[in-house]
Amino acid sequence: MIDMILIEGHEAELRALLSSADGAEAAAYVLFGVADIASDPWTGLRRRRLVSHEVVPVPDEDRVSASGVHVTWSTRSFVRLLKNAEERGLVLGIAHTHPGSTAFFSDQDDRNEKDLLRIVSNRSGDGHGFASVVMGGDGSICARHWTSPDRSEACERVLVSGRKLILHGVGAMPVEEVLDRQARLFGPAFNPLVRSLRVGIVGCGGTGSPTAMLLARLGIGHLLLVDDDTIELTNLNRVHGSRLDDVRAKASKVDVLAREIRGAEIGVQVATFRGWVGDADVRDAMRSCDVIFGCTDDHDGRLFLNRLAYYYGIPVIDMGVRIIPKSKDRPYEMAGRVTVVASGTPCLLCRGLIDPVRARDEALRRTGPDEFERRKAEAYVSGGGDPAPVVVTFTTETACMAVNELLHALTAFRGDEGMKPERRRRFDAIEERTTTCSPRQECEQCATPKIWGRADVAPFLHRIG
Repeated sequence: MIDMILIEGHEAELRALLSSADGAEAAAYVLFGVADIASDPWTGLRRRRLVSHEVVPVPDEDRVSASGVHVTWSTRSFVRLLKNAEERGLVLGIAHTHPGSTAFFSDQDDRNEKDLLRIVSNRSGDGHGFASVVMGGDGSICARHWTSPDRSEACERVLVSGRKLILHGVGAMPVEEVLDRQARLFGPAFNPLVRSLRVGIVGCGGTGSPTAMLLARLGIGHLLLVDDDTIELTNLNRVHGSRLDDVRAKASKVDVLAREIRGAEIGVQVATFRGWVGDADVRDAMRSCDVIFGCTDDHDGRLFLNRLAYYYGIPVIDMGVRIIPKSKDRPYEMAGRVTVVASGTPCLLCRGLIDPVRARDEALRRTGPDEFERRKAEAYVSGGGDPAPVVVTFTTETACMAVNELLHALTAFRGDEGMKPERRRRFDAIEERTTTCSPRQECEQCATPKIWGRADVAPFLHRIG
């Protein structure tokens, strides 16, 4: 199984490079990062995901001819880029247009690409291949990966990923009465789209549990639930679906939510992982997602998701709730925040939403609890402190804000700009505003595209520890 993510900025760059005033076909190169997933969490099958990392124009001197039905260029630049890709652990891809039609692979494409594969095999040996992308004049996209002269594997889906989410390759499906009312609003293509999505939820507490329930009721086809905690008595007032019996049984949050979603029988496939989001055992599942909701107050977990979003082109919709009780000198403060982390938006570090010191201390508490307690006694690390106040209506409203941001990315019901990089809502003042931020010049994640779409690297995410 194979699929592809085209980062939104790369797709726009390709569209610009491949447009021609005379309606002729045009071509460009794409270098792809690779995510080799040993076990998809919903099927258990091996999956390869190609993620766009860099767009490279065909040099002017290599262009030979083009018309409305063909494009020809010298293979010199292909050979040079093939070597570059191999040295960097990337996959080379070619992209061209069919400006007068929908995206498809023609017989001529088959012949030309088999010739290119022979070049690859002669240079690199059998088993090496390249990717091919066709962009139709109607906006459609299809892609495939060549591995042998008589075999190419079609990409099941091509996801254009960023502040907007556009999924190509979604087939028709039978009308589902349970989802009929939302199709009446967003059109018949909406339900097949959400059924095709693979969505992760990290943190299944006050904001994560309503997010999971809302996504399930929308008909999201594949949900991944990640959390390390069990249900406690103080969770019952805000974790949707939890029961007193779950407290007695010390049931995990992911199992409680999975039980409730499966029990509704609305066609959602649920996968669960009980553990910390950065554990090596959950990497396949995280890399299989199309979008991830960050519903954790763990700074080290946020730091991990912050990197994952840029390396793999997987948008993270992060959320938080801040509630401060009223005092003699200060009124109530009640606010929800939804932040979109994606290529082209400022990251959580640049926004000041991750405290690196707290992240360090949380990592130490997880990996070396004895050392953490020793340093805590010596005042070298921060302690847990008192539990923060929380109210279910505010955590649920924040989840609604976040899920509506995803809906906007899919339908553009708020306009064509895509998801807002950040929204903040004051519950005490009935106020909502969007915020802006510029990346820090030295930030390797959001200030420069050098890691965007890089996908698999060693160590994972270039993260030490």
